[in-house]
Amino acid sequence: MSNTTLGVFAASVTGSIILISLPAIFRGIGLQPLDPGNTNTLLWTIMGYMVATAVLVVTFGRLGDMFGRARIYNLGFAIFTLASIALAFMPTGPIAASYLVWLRIIQGIGGAMLTATSTAILVDAFPPHQRGLAMGINTMAIIGGQFIGLILGGLLADVNWRLIFWVNVPIGIVGTLWSYLSLKDKNPPQQRGGLDWWGNITFAIGLVLVLVGINDGIQPHGADLMAWGSPKVLSELLVGLGFLVAFYAIEKRVARPMFNLELLRIKPFAAGISASLLTSIARGGLQFMLIIWLQGIWLPIHGYSFESTPLWAGIFMLPLTLGVLLSGPAAGILSDRYGSHRFAAGGMLLGAATFVGLMLLGADFPYPVFALLLFINGVSSGLFSAPNGTQIMNAVPATERGQASGLRATTMNAGQVMSIGVFFTLMIIGLAWSLPASMQSHLIAEGLPTDIAAQVASAPPVASLFAAFLGYNPMGELIPATALAALTPAQVATITGTQFFPELLSGPFMVGIKIAFSISFVLYLLAAWASWWGGSTRKQEAVEERQMDLAEQRG
Repeated sequence: MSNTTLGVFAASVTGSIILISLPAIFRGIGLQPLDPGNTNTLLWTIMGYMVATAVLVVTFGRLGDMFGRARIYNLGFAIFTLASIALAFMPTGPIAASYLVWLRIIQGIGGAMLTATSTAILVDAFPPHQRGLAMGINTMAIIGGQFIGLILGGLLADVNWRLIFWVNVPIGIVGTLWSYLSLKDKNPPQQRGGLDWWGNITFAIGLVLVLVGINDGIQPHGADLMAWGSPKVLSELLVGLGFLVAFYAIEKRVARPMFNLELLRIKPFAAGISASLLTSIARGGLQFMLIIWLQGIWLPIHGYSFESTPLWAGIFMLPLTLGVLLSGPAAGILSDRYGSHRFAAGGMLLGAATFVGLMLLGADFPYPVFALLLFINGVSSGLFSAPNGTQIMNAVPATERGQASGLRATTMNAGQVMSIGVFFTLMIIGLAWSLPASMQSHLIAEGLPTDIAAQVASAPPVASLFAAFLGYNPMGELIPATALAALTPAQVATITGTQFFPELLSGPFMVGIKIAFSISFVLYLLAAWASWWGGSTRKQEAVEERQMDLAEQRG
């Protein structure tokens, strides 16, 4: 428990700490994130870690089944730590952007080893009647780490941007040493045989191309808002899907497949995996939308400087983390007694209700109501996550737990990447509908020449969206300094103040967020139905409990 909790916590914090601290990192390495030429670097800094983790967790889960789960987990901690140390010594200058992206991907490889095997190790160690508690603590570390990373990123970015990477170094060193000293495979691996190379290759290439296509699709393409219709993106998506179809065909024929497709015939497993994917897409969208809402609109309107909004966004989102931390272990304990599917479905229904509440709020909401909705949403996540993990892992044979753990982690990480494509696309379309015309008219009203105002307003909406996401004031970045110098001090103060851009953004953003949260609402309802449809795994748990008792008696 101590090993796996520390490992998944470190991996989870690393995945989210970058979201809040990107402005400080980009300033430190001398990169302008709102420059259209740097959009790809910006997205890959965010997504590289998630893509590497999503693509590799099933493979590492299978390798854990073959060669020992503790062995893969320990190696993953070492790789994760070495990449963290290398990032802490990141150079500045022309090579910094590539260095950052590739080291984040290597760090993701280590993170994939940790997340792929941690759940299987826990399930191996705990008897069925205690797995809900174990999964609750593990899930609390994963989800809590995602939001604690937001706060840490804001705090450390205000001190020194390198601390964002240094924070993982002591955790990684302690975790690596502790895991190598104490975490051993109790029994020899139960599966041997050669690795399914063609299955692994087709799965990796297919999923990478699909996720890269999603990443490329939300970027501007020529005169188009986004590149979804470009030959490059269409090719990435279609070829990626082709490789995934080939993966399916290969897995149906090989003797030792990378992933045993027969597991999907187990109803609780298939239902739990489906619910996990649906929830991950919806929850990833929630995280991104809340950050933009707070940093781009609510906090500036209430007098917070744009530079300080990343830190305060993390602080104002604490009720969400608190809800997860309080409900996760409790849900795990109760699901051991009463069945996991009831709590997983109930958590999703409760979460769906919070999306309705969030849609009813205005752009300038009363914070106590907002905080209460976040807390309840966090409770719903805690109620769902541990029972969902228990439902998935208890449904499969002991020899297949590494694969099951890997696929569960894939759904969680791939869902987050997919959510970026879905929700950013919705927001960009919403902003493009009315933001440029509104921005141009307001800039002209404040004295900016018509041609300059038209030029600023014609910037891709993704620039305004990323500005809100990163805590930047795009008016100070997009308007030429010479044009600002020609205005009166009062006009400059208005245009670059904390009210001008948030008020422009709030109207189209609230239209987009209602659409986004409507989709999240539907996804949560579908996840609730899938969880309930999957039913309980208590019969399987009882059989396994008797087998473990007999094994102990024979021992």
